[in-house]
Amino acid sequence: MKTSILATILTTALSLLAIAQDPIRVGIIGLDTSHVVAFTKTLNDPKAKGHVPGAKVIAAYKGGSPDIESSISRVDGYTKTLQEDYGVEICETIEELCQKVDAVMLESVDGRPHLAQARLVIAAKKPLYIDKPMAGTLADVLEIFRLAKEADVPVFSSSSLRYSKTTQAVRAGSMGKVTHAIASSPAKVEEHHPDLFWYGVHGCEALFTVMGTGCESVIRRQTPDGLIEVEGTWAGGRTGIFREGKGYSGNAKGEKGESPIGNFDGYEPLVAEIVKFFKTGKAPIPAEETIELFAFMEAADESKRRGGKTVRISEVLEKAKP
Repeated sequence: MKTSILATILTTALSLLAIAQDPIRVGIIGLDTSHVVAFTKTLNDPKAKGHVPGAKVIAAYKGGSPDIESSISRVDGYTKTLQEDYGVEICETIEELCQKVDAVMLESVDGRPHLAQARLVIAAKKPLYIDKPMAGTLADVLEIFRLAKEADVPVFSSSSLRYSKTTQAVRAGSMGKVTHAIASSPAKVEEHHPDLFWYGVHGCEALFTVMGTGCESVIRRQTPDGLIEVEGTWAGGRTGIFREGKGYSGNAKGEKGESPIGNFDGYEPLVAEIVKFFKTGKAPIPAEETIELFAFMEAADESKRRGGKTVRISEVLEKAKP
């Protein structure tokens, strides 16, 4: 009898171990950004530089936005690459996709359909990573987090710029409490999105990574050469600036000195965080921080509409509530 019980326990343990070692089956929504190929290669190709084990992209939903040329013109090419190079199955609907996978990466380059797409994934109870921008409006960001909390489904969104080594070191306290920071990135705009949501989100993400929450007000200016500059004032008089630039860079000053921030270290650090998130079900970034990041960018647009006047974060958050 004892031998039989021990054999059963051993068989169960081995089965659980085998399940634990199986790669997480990942589905992608939106094949209209270069990220889908980069992320899939990083996960699916063991020979790829910076390969991240533990998950594999097995299915995808094409998506695409007809009124954004940079979206719709890329869908077929990226779809072909995923099918032919990585054997990814293309699904006709998001509901079908969710039935085949354990977790989802929402990659649609257009933030406007993210709420509708995320709603289906959350209803299917699948952990969800949402690429930048998290949504097309601050109101949609709030609604996605509300739905996820209500359904107890883990969700997070992040730019790869958050996970550069120097930026993460400063966040971890290498400079002590940060009193002032500047982060720069390209800020190409797209007519259907608030100005910084489309591409400036990268630099803004690096800024919030080191500054954290507590931004109280925002003012938007234009540099002498016509570029976007947005300054936020945090509680306690700390200040953070997003500045449009040609590349990715920045600097943070803290109690222990200063450090470069905001550089791009590739996609692998972000992909590793996504896999960890899928395995643990714990979001690496508090929802409150992501919400405040998007409120900062929305406040920058409101400041522009008001001719460069100061706008409070609390005001835009209140306006975005249903």
